[in-house]
Amino acid sequence: YDLAVVKVDRTGLPAFALGNSKAVKVGDAVIAIGAPLGLEGTVTSGIVSAVDRVVTAGGSDTMSYINAIQTDAAINPGNSGGPLLDAQGRVIGINSAIASLAANGEPGNIGLGFAIPVNSAKRIAEELIATGASTTPAIGVSLDTSYQERGAKVREVTSGGPSEAAGIKIGDVIMSIGDRLID
Repeated sequence: YDLAVVKVDRTGLPAFALGNSKAVKVGDAVIAIGAPLGLEGTVTSGIVSAVDRVVTAGGSDTMSYINAIQTDAAINPGNSGGPLLDAQGRVIGINSAIASLAANGEPGNIGLGFAIPVNSAKRIAEELIATGASTTPAIGVSLDTSYQERGAKVREVTSGGPSEAAGIKIGDVIMSIGDRLID
């Protein structure tokens, strides 16, 4: 959810309308816009292949998790920050990450791209405009990504964080948060 708000001192500029990412369904047609691999103004199309997909992004030291819109529209390095549009041209997401099989060199599209849902981006933008900062909830754990059973296995608990205060221990398996099951 690494987003920014830029103030532009001009009026009358064209803008995309915002859609509702909660209304997005698997199979919906989408368009991804960006500058993949430095190719400015590139447009690709595809479908939504999953919603609310938990995706890890970043390296092991900066790993973060997003509940993303998954698409097969070609997204490559350089698409990040570009809009993911629905069939009516409304922004439903912000292109953010890709799955890649590349071991060496530049990763490329394998048909799995991920976008931050626009409803989340809108909330963050509104917080940034109102207060200059944004908060995204964190429970204060690192997860064992090799764990293959249902739930999320705790690998490490952040000292002084909310999970430590709640009594979560290394090795615990989180099965749900409220009514939401953890897969």
